[in-house]
Amino acid sequence: MDYVIRVFKDPCDIDAHGWDALCAQQDAPTPFMSHAYLLAMHESGSATPKTGWTPQFVTLWQEDRLVAACALYLKSHSYGEYVFDWAWANAYGEHGLAYYPKGLLAVPFTPVPGARLLAVDTDSRTHLLKTLLDVCKDLQLSSLHLLFTSPQDRIACDALGLMQRQTVQFHWQNAQFTDFDHFLSTLSQEKRKKIKQERRRVHDAGVTFKTRLGSEISTQNWDFFYNCYERTYLEHGNAPYLSRSFFQSMQDHMAQNWVLFIAERAGQPIACSLIAIHALGSDHAVAYGRYWGALERVDCLHFEACYYQPLRWCIDNKVSCFEGGAQGEHKMARALMPVTTYSAHWLAHPAFADAVERFLERERSGINNYLEHLAERSPFKQSE
Repeated sequence: MDYVIRVFKDPCDIDAHGWDALCAQQDAPTPFMSHAYLLAMHESGSATPKTGWTPQFVTLWQEDRLVAACALYLKSHSYGEYVFDWAWANAYGEHGLAYYPKGLLAVPFTPVPGARLLAVDTDSRTHLLKTLLDVCKDLQLSSLHLLFTSPQDRIACDALGLMQRQTVQFHWQNAQFTDFDHFLSTLSQEKRKKIKQERRRVHDAGVTFKTRLGSEISTQNWDFFYNCYERTYLEHGNAPYLSRSFFQSMQDHMAQNWVLFIAERAGQPIACSLIAIHALGSDHAVAYGRYWGALERVDCLHFEACYYQPLRWCIDNKVSCFEGGAQGEHKMARALMPVTTYSAHWLAHPAFADAVERFLERERSGINNYLEHLAERSPFKQSE
């Protein structure tokens, strides 16, 4: 049966129920590919043509039934992606070629692995990817990039000859820990001692925490969070990627997907961290470390707010995995272990495609050596 192709330049024109139903069928669904999340990115002005994210959401239909879809963005830069291709762009420029605009399948500013090619079956997924390549050629884009892909995405990309790239993130796995002390008991003495010392510093500084889930996060809490989030970006010399109205949409439409940890001292909030959650209450619940900020400096407060409080909460709520986000070997000291994440790439220029393929072969060897090195530094007790 033939497919009808429809391209949407505004996510508000896409049926939310149909999109979300398709997301739920995938091998790696996340809240970040939900219609509400992508729409909030757009309507808040966080990811729009003005900020270099031009949506061209590609959908396939059969008899008015949505059978495949993806969030394609035309990018005029490589910010907010976390899989770095600046060197590729520079090489294009040095040869008098335009690297931008390029095609991107990713969640803006959100380096979380998950399904990118949403489809009801393998044939529809493959046809969707073929359609994407045709769109890129028709628009004369330099390239197409699928970031933080799922296993089913990778199979489709392999079948069509896209180049695969590996990166490393750090994730924590819940080995059915009964409480935080049980978790600590599985670590080496050195790492266990270090964590206890860091937590003691925060406690001795008079800091306590409150946890708010979903609708318990008040507008005042969200305002405080954004104040912390914005200040952290500005202290590093950058404006925040996400606007306050984006987080208002999260409160209004996706409150159930968020947990806020608020640090207080002398009864006043001084810092917070915000994590996202998926499928809470199921055997496959996942939490995602996302944002943090502080108005006061307290030794080790970042570790407490961003790791120890979320891990304690995950243990108490039987969350199976906590994803710590992009980069950061320091996370291993908190028992977040390295995992391989993947992206897929197509370049229109044959010579540059060959050069990138050779680069990726060398990079893969380096990544494998890096993972072997990290495995030797495990924070867990060695087996008897």
